[in-house]
Amino acid sequence: MSARGCFITFEGPDGSGKSTQAGRLADRLRATGLGVLSVREPGGTDTGERIRQLVQHTPSQESLCAEAETLLFAASRAQLTRQLVLPALAAGTWVVCDRYADSTAVYQGYGRGMDLDAIRAINRMATADTEPDLTLLVDVTVETGQRRRAARHAGEAAAYDRMENQARDFHERVRAGYLAWARQFPARIRTVDGERDADAVAQEIWTMTKAQLL
Repeated sequence: MSARGCFITFEGPDGSGKSTQAGRLADRLRATGLGVLSVREPGGTDTGERIRQLVQHTPSQESLCAEAETLLFAASRAQLTRQLVLPALAAGTWVVCDRYADSTAVYQGYGRGMDLDAIRAINRMATADTEPDLTLLVDVTVETGQRRRAARHAGEAAAYDRMENQARDFHERVRAGYLAWARQFPARIRTVDGERDADAVAQEIWTMTKAQLL
């Protein structure tokens, strides 16, 4: 029977570069001979991708209440965990996930002001008490995030998604929330300075991953 795979998640404010870094780490792990599954939240499954479209781009521009937003993210997470994450880990495959339960604690808890105990309970149900072995928080200032988002959308027809379009004070709460959340779980969440060159960030992430999991 294969040993259980390791579960690595990436977190960070919008524009932090975490998606790029998640892809780079997954490729580097594959290069060592490991089987690696790359997934994202919300998304990863057909159900999750439909939810992703709903929460990021509501065609009617209807304003989602915080509770509905939280439960939609949790629904995507529940499907992803049971359909892909848990079977992969049981088979010995490593899983690299772009966002997971910490995102809801930060965005809907610190960002929207929802009760953190309620969010923890929702997340426990959604994840079947599945916790990452390592979470890499790519931290950048709100200014850096805004600049990178603007560069990413330059010349594109696609509009900013709902989260990217939030007011600056929301993004300030999110960044502060991530740092506060990381202080609560120092053994699992490792904070990386995302202000630097992408190669330097990737190298630090690789060093952290080897030290903790390999």
